[in-house]
Amino acid sequence: MSSETLTAVLFVTVVLITVAITFWASRQSSGTTDFYAGGRQFSGFQNGMAVSGDYMSAASFLGISGLIALNGYDGFLYSIGFLVAWLVALLLVAELLRNSGRYTMADQLAYRMKQRPVRTAAATSTVVVSVFYLLAQMVGAGALVTLLLNVESETLKALVIVGVGILMIFYVTVGGMKGTTYVQIVKAVLLMVGTVLITILVLAKFHFNLSELLGAASQNSGKGDAFLQPGLKYGIDLTSRLDFVSLGIALVLGTAGLPHILIRFYTVPTAKAARTSVMWAIGLIGSFYLMTLALGFGAAALLDTGPDSKVATSGGNLASPLLAEAVGGGAGTLGGAVLLALISAVAFATILAVVAGLTLTSASSVAHDLYANVWKKGTASEKDEVRVARVAAFVIGGIAIALAIPAQKLNIAFLVALAFAVAASANLPSILFNLFWRRFNTRGATWAIYGGLLTCLVLVASSPVVSGGPTALFTGHDWSWFPLANPGIVSIPAGFFFGWLGTVTSSDPAAEAAYDELEVRSLTGAGAETATQH
Repeated sequence: MSSETLTAVLFVTVVLITVAITFWASRQSSGTTDFYAGGRQFSGFQNGMAVSGDYMSAASFLGISGLIALNGYDGFLYSIGFLVAWLVALLLVAELLRNSGRYTMADQLAYRMKQRPVRTAAATSTVVVSVFYLLAQMVGAGALVTLLLNVESETLKALVIVGVGILMIFYVTVGGMKGTTYVQIVKAVLLMVGTVLITILVLAKFHFNLSELLGAASQNSGKGDAFLQPGLKYGIDLTSRLDFVSLGIALVLGTAGLPHILIRFYTVPTAKAARTSVMWAIGLIGSFYLMTLALGFGAAALLDTGPDSKVATSGGNLASPLLAEAVGGGAGTLGGAVLLALISAVAFATILAVVAGLTLTSASSVAHDLYANVWKKGTASEKDEVRVARVAAFVIGGIAIALAIPAQKLNIAFLVALAFAVAASANLPSILFNLFWRRFNTRGATWAIYGGLLTCLVLVASSPVVSGGPTALFTGHDWSWFPLANPGIVSIPAGFFFGWLGTVTSSDPAAEAAYDELEVRSLTGAGAETATQH
């Protein structure tokens, strides 16, 4: 059996397993609580597995290992940022948000604010963050299939992206949160097993001596000792150093504002289970990011990472699958073909699980916040709400497909870092102000969300990422004036500033009066499943 046939068989097997899970879950689901929150029946361990499945995306598995393989120490900074971010989510947001919300991020804000403006702003932000994140996963899918089927056809890459989009819409419309959660649990298990296997094989090549591995990586990279020291990517000049600070701020603060991570805390029955799920997630995610060291530096030591190599021309996205082939025996061997197929199937499962979670989050926000509470003012039936969520999944999936096709040459870890910047700029200020500032009000919430969101999007559109740079989205044009690739250092403070400015320039006695009630609810979980709101 050729490696392409073996890979195709494994791909189809993974897809059939996830489709079967989705059909099974659809028989267990009825009503909005099941569709949005999985009936709040998942244990802390199950939700921890699902959270880690949601978080360890294709950006982590494919993107970060590629960045380490190409940039050494500076690439590993992504791993550190993603991991440290969990402390912010655990200490500031997870339990309080679970206690004071119901289905979406906007529930927590709307509890003491005016419904329509706040829900509209939160839904807008949720969709924008999710689409950025979806782009990364779709790009990863295109890169994977290009490698595995050994094709360079742009048409075929586009068809793969369309296929992934159709699958993710299926998971959401048929399985809801229950189906999506079980798919994420299966994917987390597959990803951890695959990563542990490759890590052991890489370390075995270097006699389980990390120094030997790092030495081989620095030598093979052609960059010498600089490969293992700070500054290869982010220490060239003042702009690149500022870019690193901006990236770090976005990664560390972004997790606590990611809507698809936040809604996972609504699937557990108690606040204790929410804490437990975060602790399990930290253990799994921490172990995984430590292993990206072996994946990234292993790829640098064992693969060609020169400017014209497959690793470099894919933006680093193919480092992990090609490393699996190398440690399995190399191209043309049975072991190499089996491991390449296995790791690629795991990566594909990763993409499917994460895109399902993101699409569900966006669709839930459109249906629950915009349709049920803004347009219908709370009079929509559960059946209508779920139907609108399913339609929204189709629309959002279509938008993601259309945007992903031209974005295929961008590194997916970098695309996710942009999603983190948007989440930290638009969502985090409003969530933290609402939880900890009594005077915070409706104008403050909407200004924080729109101000942070627009600042972030304008700066991204004006950066070398979109135009002017060698790997820009539009290479033949240059309208960039903002020098940094990640806007977090400007847009995140802007989100907090606009939230403060909107609050101090308006008065909302009802929002202040409801603060004590929100505080009790966020600390105790009393009434967390009810829809009582100001």
